[in-house]
Amino acid sequence: MIRNRDEIELQYTWDLARMYESDEAFELALENTKNSIPAIAEYQGKISKSAEALYAYLKLEDEFTLSIERLINYAGRKSDQDTRVAKYQNYHGQVMSVYVAAMSASAWATPELLSIDETTLERYYAAVPELEVYRRKLDMIMRKREHTLTPKEEALLAAAGEMAQQPGNIYSVFTNSDLSFPDATDAEGNTHPTTQGSYIPMMYSQDRILRKSAFEVFYSVYKKYANTCASVLGAQAKQLKFFADARKYENALAAALDDNEIPVDVYHNLLDSVHRNMPAMHKYTALRKKLLGVDELHYYDLYVPIVGDMDMTFTYDEACELILKALKPMGEDYCATVKHALESRWIDVYENPGKRSGAYSAGGYGMTPYILLNFHGTLNDVFTLIHEMGHSMHTYYSCKNQPIAYSGYSIFVAEVASTCNEALLMQYLLKNTTDKAKRAYLINYFMEQFRTTLYRQTMFAEFELKLNTLIEQGQSATSDALCEIYGQLNADYYGESIVPDNEISYEWARIPHFYYNYYVYQYATGYAAAIALSEKILNDGEEAVNKYLAFLSGGSSEDPISLLKKAGVDMATSAPVDAALSRFDKLVDEMAELMG
Repeated sequence: MIRNRDEIELQYTWDLARMYESDEAFELALENTKNSIPAIAEYQGKISKSAEALYAYLKLEDEFTLSIERLINYAGRKSDQDTRVAKYQNYHGQVMSVYVAAMSASAWATPELLSIDETTLERYYAAVPELEVYRRKLDMIMRKREHTLTPKEEALLAAAGEMAQQPGNIYSVFTNSDLSFPDATDAEGNTHPTTQGSYIPMMYSQDRILRKSAFEVFYSVYKKYANTCASVLGAQAKQLKFFADARKYENALAAALDDNEIPVDVYHNLLDSVHRNMPAMHKYTALRKKLLGVDELHYYDLYVPIVGDMDMTFTYDEACELILKALKPMGEDYCATVKHALESRWIDVYENPGKRSGAYSAGGYGMTPYILLNFHGTLNDVFTLIHEMGHSMHTYYSCKNQPIAYSGYSIFVAEVASTCNEALLMQYLLKNTTDKAKRAYLINYFMEQFRTTLYRQTMFAEFELKLNTLIEQGQSATSDALCEIYGQLNADYYGESIVPDNEISYEWARIPHFYYNYYVYQYATGYAAAIALSEKILNDGEEAVNKYLAFLSGGSSEDPISLLKKAGVDMATSAPVDAALSRFDKLVDEMAELMG
């Protein structure tokens, strides 16, 4: 039963008062931050003239970042806890307007920095030794010299930033606030509310009639609005193309990956590696069909455990206890921080009407990391909790050990931290399970992690690449075109053992990550890296843990590939992905043997 927000116990809601004691305090901080913007423009023409002015400007930039990130987080968390509340939607819009105004006011900075030659910059470092803390930040700007425009052009692009966010904003409000779904019906004729949060739990149900009903009613709504969803997603791809073209990148993929210092080859290596290992997925779907004992395998049969009914449900408090046990190999400091997070209202636990769907971790320098959940008590929810806790611990350690300039981290490494936690949980569960049926259940879940993270997210990544290529070639992203692409990808990835249900062709319309700009591939690469790192932690003990904690504490002090190499995994090669998928293949064989 989905309760109203005011019916949920306080301990299961996040405490946003740590950021601002009240909405009035937020409004005052917003006004003060807005009034600080003119000070940014006062440095124009000065930072290239003296080391002192450059240092003062960079410190001012840090102070503004601290203020605006807190504002963004408060408005975003307030808005997400009930997307129907216009006040907090308005807060979010106001903050973003201030942010865009600041970007416009500082648009001159990068071009001016690029006017400083290397010799002069070195002289500045010598004159003001405190500038050294910003050396990497400045180096990252200098390396993008060819993609930086004139001050007037930069100001124009900055002014277009708020407009560029609208496809994602429209999609979020549309799917979280405006869309409603018919009830699903189970085998006994009982009805079940279908929501963004309840859909996946119903896909885990042993009641096939309920799964089929939920699948059909859910996608019937997306099919009804497919043209609208296609138009909004097409607008997203067009704005990415606009900015990539403006900054003289070959395409949107190159622009997106360059922002995170990731070679484009990493993306293509992932797709190639997964395609090489597609036979393992086809073997898995064939095994799933056999073990479910169905004449036809449908897409609504992909989530349900294939070992029959198993009592693997958890209260939230049980989930908290379990993840603390699973994370014990990470050492006392890490576990003490996780325990503090669980007990100190870092987490918004349960679904309520209007609440944003899914889960995430958010936060930044000088504030508590916050986790949004929609907890229903499934094993998947426990993995979601430990996943998002991985993000929060990454934020915590980076902010604790880095200056504000490097306290953030690339989304490429972010998914490593979260999925390493998931891998540790799975290893703990398998190690502490002697029951054959339960082991088979867990292996099935482990295989599903590979399917949904390495294969499925790579399929999303391939769809995203095809969508953007469509736009870059001057074609239209119609609903028919997107359905055709998405339907074919499902056929390629899942093989001949599954029926090509028409509904699955509309799944692209419900994936919010397609508005995140080439984000999803990092789930797959992060999972491969996490498998390797979790094994090092379990096998090598304290030495591996210290290396891993150093990685978590690294923030953006080095490029992500270098940070991961120091932790012990080389993501510049396809080796981690190939090794992970080889393990998946072995899991499929073990499941076949266990189940006879």
